[in-house]
Amino acid sequence: MSAPAIGTGPGRALLAVYGLFALAAGARATVQIATRFAEAPIAYTLSAFAAAVYVVLTVALARGARRLALWALGIELAGVLIIGTASLLDPAAFPDETVWSVYGKGYLFIPLVLPLVGLYWLRRRR
Repeated sequence: MSAPAIGTGPGRALLAVYGLFALAAGARATVQIATRFAEAPIAYTLSAFAAAVYVVLTVALARGARRLALWALGIELAGVLIIGTASLLDPAAFPDETVWSVYGKGYLFIPLVLPLVGLYWLRRRR
């Protein structure tokens, strides 16, 4: 008997959160890039990248693409840890926050917890 699809049951909540984050981060990055890109190009580009990762995760979870979801979760976790640490060590390099700045502080640290929950969920769905 095969395991249930990764985007079903409680996985739907994870799918919904990633969809919401894709919309929120994407909208924020779009407005920032369109209106103030020169103020913080690195931060706004990183926010757009985070939004793209969230879109990939939403699609991967919805389609049950486990391998793609694992890769995207790894990229997300690495991004949160690297950007979070860099934004603490060199705040001047980030004149405006990204989704992953200070480990997602602007988003109630959900970007830090979310990939861990996603990895746990995928591990359980094996």
